[in-house]
Formats: sequence, C-alpha cells, structure tokens
Amino acid sequence: MNAVTPKNPLRDTARLAALSETSAHTPMGKLLRKFWHPIAFSNSVAVGTAKAVRLLGEDLALYRGLSGAVHLLIDQCAHRSTKLHTGWVEGEQLRCMYHGWKYDATGQCVERPAERPGSEAGIRITGYPVHEYCGLVFAYLGEGEPPAFDLPRKDTFERKNVLVFHRQELWPCNWPQNAENSLDALHVSFAHRMGVVGVFGEVVTATIPGLEFEESLAGIWATSTRVEDNGKAVIRISDWTFPHTNHVMVPPIKEGTPWVEVSNFMVPIDDTHTNRVSLIAVDSTTPESDEYLRSYFEGCASYNAADHHDELFAGKYPDDPLIRLTAAQDYVILVGQGAIADRSKERLATSDRGIAMLRRILWREMDAMNEGKPTKAWRRNEEKVVLSKTIEAATSS
Repeated sequence: MNAVTPKNPLRDTARLAALSETSAHTPMGKLLRKFWHPIAFSNSVAVGTAKAVRLLGEDLALYRGLSGAVHLLIDQCAHRSTKLHTGWVEGEQLRCMYHGWKYDATGQCVERPAERPGSEAGIRITGYPVHEYCGLVFAYLGEGEPPAFDLPRKDTFERKNVLVFHRQELWPCNWPQNAENSLDALHVSFAHRMGVVGVFGEVVTATIPGLEFEESLAGIWATSTRVEDNGKAVIRISDWTFPHTNHVMVPPIKEGTPWVEVSNFMVPIDDTHTNRVSLIAVDSTTPESDEYLRSYFEGCASYNAADHHDELFAGKYPDDPLIRLTAAQDYVILVGQGAIADRSKERLATSDRGIAMLRRILWREMDAMNEGKPTKAWRRNEEKVVLSKTIEAATSS
C-alpha cells in the first residue's frame, strides 16, 4: 500500500479555516481563552454603571461596583434571558431590570424578589475575572484560575515621565488577518506609502527589507533591515506577543517630539470582527511637546477607519501624519481580503515567512491542547529589545 503524503497545513482548507474560529467549542476559541484580552477602556464604565461588551463570540455585561472594582458577567439573566447590562448596579451586584433577579460578581444569583427566599441558591450564571492596566480593562474567559497578569505588560507603559494614551477601532474582519499583518514588514514599504505618505512612510522608505523571524519567550521577534543609499542600515524589530499583540516603535509625529512606542492588541470580538486596541507611550519632555501630543492622540482616539469605508476604498485617505493614516491604509488591505479571507487561495512567498511561522505556532498550540498536552508557557521576554536603530550597513549582519 502506498503511503499517504501528509497535507501541507499551509494549504489545508480545514486547518486554515480553524484559525478564524473563536467560539468556546472550537480549538482556536479554547486556545484564545487561555489568555487575557482587553475589552474596554477603564473610563468607559463609571462607578455604578454597566455596559455591553463582546469578546470571543460572547455577549458580556461589564459593570463597576460602588467600591470602584470592575466585574464581568454573561449578559443574560438566567430567568428570561434579558440583557443584564440594561439593569442597575447595587453595591457590587447587578440587578436585572425585567423581574429584579440580582447577581453577585461571581454570577451567583442572590435574590429573586417574587420567589421563596433561599431558592436562588441553585442559580448561577458565568462570571469572569477582570484586571485593569494602563487605562484598559482586561478579561479572562478561560476555565480555572487565570494566568498571572504579566504577558500583556510592557515596561515602557510603567516608566515614570511617560505619557500614555489609548484608542480602539472595530473592524469587520477576523483577528488573524490583523495579527498576520503585524508580522509582514514588507507591506510597510508599499501600503504605508499609499495615498498620503506620513511620517511612517517617510522614515521606512520604499527600500525592500531583509527579514528575520525568531520565536521568543513571549511570541515572535520580527526583524526588518533596510540598507539605505547612505550606507546606513535601518533595523526595526516588532516585539510580537502571543496570541495577538504587536509592540513597535514609530517615528515622531513632528520634528522635536519623541519617538512613540505602541502595543496593538488584535482582539477577537467574534469570527468576523476585530477590536484593534492600542496602548501608546511617548516620553514627556517639554510642556509644548506634551500639549501637542495630548491634543494629537486624544484627537485620534475616536477615529475608526470602518466609518470611512467607502471613501477609503475610493482612494481618499486622511491627511494625517501617522495614526489615522496608517490605520486607514491597513484597513483597506485587511478588510479588502474579506471578513474571513480564503487562505487556501493564497500564494505565500519567501517574504511571508513570519505569517507561515505564526500559523504553524497556532496549529502547534491547538494540537497540543487537543491531545491533552501542555501548551507553551508564554511569558514576558527577559531580554530588553531595542525596537529601532540605525547602524553602519557593514555591521548589520
């Protein structure tokens, strides 16, 4: 009998389709639930209020108790399935507006006003752990105790004398398309020079980079090296963190202001929507620079490229030096692939090694989990990485 040649996973339709699945009963959904994900800005939920959020295909009620602590429950009352976030907060508990059933922060029902006292003891809905960090609320939707909140952290956001900003955009395409783009340094030489060339396109230039990829303790180090006409080698490293976060350094917004560090979280809302959450850090220097940066980044906070879909696909890009422009350019190339790209039709090339590496790591982790084996113990990198530098080309190797 002839041996069956194993399928190439990069051409396997079923394996490729599994990358975009986020629900709890799918391999990818189970893997994603082993990690913390940002779900809201801290200032978006005031004390004594609740709001609806969505993560990994689940509708959730996020509320802040009177103590100031945030809590997260499934957004569905066990009684008649009404949305719990439409109710009201009492202390650290959330009461349904329909018939008054009340739940504590763990999801335990503690009161049913029209029923026999004590009969609520056997009623529970799902509650999830949350953690606040740098103005963001993170949630853990997995089983058992959550991992220590360490992997999403970056030292740059915790330094003294640093300005920290955040923003988010909801895009109608799946999270792997967004994550894979973070490991595609070549697109910077083309996509980010389309329409209007901002500070990012000016610094990177159209030079084709040399690419290197290495798996790290936290994820992947993606290194791009561009040798310029002046004999200098410009090296940029993306400190990509599993499962979906890219930490990079980008050029100053304008001359006289510092370089900017950004962590971009490609958060899976469901199979066809991604919440692109950004933490932005820039050194505080002079009062004039600080005021300019506050005005710029706060002005960008509400920009969502999806609100400008038609004009962007008609080639009308925002006149902006960095945030709005790069978001718009990325939106066109990612949403242009469809809500879920048919990856089986791709023709990956040598410059796509980072994308192939990411897919193989995701499959490796899913396979280990499905076989009852431990997945990798992802943790913060111990080595400090210089994200951007310029050196003599002769020494770039």
